[in-house]
Amino acid sequence: MSSFGPQVEVAIARVRAEVAKLHAELTRYGLVVWTGGNVSGRVPGADLFVIKPSGVSYDELAPENMILCDLDGNVIPGTPGADRAPSSDTAAHAYVYRNMPEVGGVVHTHSTYATAWAARGEEIPCVITAMADEFGGPIPVGPFAIIGDDSIGRGIVETLSGHRSRAVLMQNHGPFTIGSSAKDAVKAAVMVEDVARTVHLAREAGPLVPIPQDAVDRLYDRYQNVYGQQGDARRAGTPKTSPRAKAARRTTKVGS
Repeated sequence: MSSFGPQVEVAIARVRAEVAKLHAELTRYGLVVWTGGNVSGRVPGADLFVIKPSGVSYDELAPENMILCDLDGNVIPGTPGADRAPSSDTAAHAYVYRNMPEVGGVVHTHSTYATAWAARGEEIPCVITAMADEFGGPIPVGPFAIIGDDSIGRGIVETLSGHRSRAVLMQNHGPFTIGSSAKDAVKAAVMVEDVARTVHLAREAGPLVPIPQDAVDRLYDRYQNVYGQQGDARRAGTPKTSPRAKAARRTTKVGS
């Protein structure tokens, strides 16, 4: 049996419980079908993360069958769930955790409207205030990549590095989201599907009206740093002075 010390063991147990529970949010909001999709969470204080097993029904997921991996995507032997294969997206999640140390959670779904935008290889333009609030601009498109190695992870990191958005539409595949925690990444997955649906319906009805960049900036800053309660986990995890936010302010990709 593996032993990481009492503090890390407690952290692993907490992340196992959280990740197992958060999968129910994917079904609750209609973001997945059958056994598709996955949530993972980084273990604080250790180079480890927890992810769902591959091909297991959502109603069978529990803390004890979540799978503990190192940041190379290797299953930790002798730990609960280690007898099962991890999600087929494990290599992608691992690559994100290795290369984006501020990320505490990763989510992948095949949610209908967001995946439809991905199938067209088209970013979702920032034309509603909810997008400006949550993503700080458009939802970008990542490159086409095939499951099996870390090429999806490379595409996620290359697309989102220096970008305000916590969501990327991997071309011909679907959305991946990142967050300061697994819960934060799940929220982004819910929100990206919501805005994907709204913007699609708006475009069907007529031309879209873009939001001016200065207004996008103001909306994003207010939502990320003022909205909600003091000590809110989302605000604590992604302050405007964080490395990603600073990079986002410098890059020309934001709101382009």
